[in-house]
Amino acid sequence: MLIQHLPPESATWTALRNGLSDEELAEQAGKGEPEKGRWSQLEQLLAANLDATRRVEYVLICANTDKKSKRPDPPKPTPRPGSKPVRPKPQLSLATAEFLFQLTR
Repeated sequence: MLIQHLPPESATWTALRNGLSDEELAEQAGKGEPEKGRWSQLEQLLAANLDATRRVEYVLICANTDKKSKRPDPPKPTPRPGSKPVRPKPQLSLATAEFLFQLTR
């Protein structure tokens, strides 16, 4: 289908969305997953700009913070469609550390 390749803000997609009944809109809103939706080039550029601004702010804060003071966590990137969220690094427990220590003996 050719319209699947149109940008989400196109007149065709807007007309299709505007043609949905209230029940269809409510159904789609209930099961909607906006992070899986398509983004236009403008939205991609805006997210990249937001990420860059957050990184600059983070570097500025770190550069002006005493070395002994607690620094903020680095900014997380704006979630984009089709990308999985960043998983936190697993923490090494004492039991696992002891097990690994025993392996090196």
